[in-house]
Formats: sequence, structure tokens, C-alpha cells
Amino acid sequence: MVASISNAVAAYANAGKIAGPGLAARDGGSFADLLKQAGGDAMGALKQGEAQSLQAVTGKADITAVTAAVNNAELALQAVVAVRDKVIAAYQDISKMPI
Repeated sequence: MVASISNAVAAYANAGKIAGPGLAARDGGSFADLLKQAGGDAMGALKQGEAQSLQAVTGKADITAVTAAVNNAELALQAVVAVRDKVIAAYQDISKMPI
């Protein structure tokens, strides 16, 4: 299943619910829960891209679906790498702070 624009809009809306002290979401979830869900979604996209690629190799998949799944997986991976880079940069900035 290829992620649609509505899924992206829903994910953006869920990310926009983060507010207030402790970065708690309005529905009682925490920022860690949001990151866990985003990580799970990214893994799902990567697995879907891999599955579509395997089907393409055997000739059982539509090339459009394969391209969409692989592009979705690539975007998910780029997002995960960007978040990782920001977390590492934040950690380095905090570790350089004087006590």
C-alpha cells in the first residue's frame, strides 16, 4: 500500500498536536510516543519498498507501484537521517554548555 497525501496530512496534523511543557501531545501521548510512531511508519515504508522491489524482480508488480513505494521509502529514510542528525547536533550543543 502506497502512502497517500491524506496519510501525510494526517501525520503532519498529529505532529502539530505537540504543545506545552514536556512536549506532551494533547491526547496524552508524549514526544517519545510520537517519535516511536514515526519510526514505525518509516520502517513500514522501507519494508513496503523492499517488498515491491522483490515483486518487481519476479515480474509480479506494476512499475508505477514499485516506483512510488521506493520513493516513499527513500523519503522516509531521508527524514530519519535528518532527525538523527538534529538529535546528535543537539546533544553536542548540550554537552558543550558550561555547568
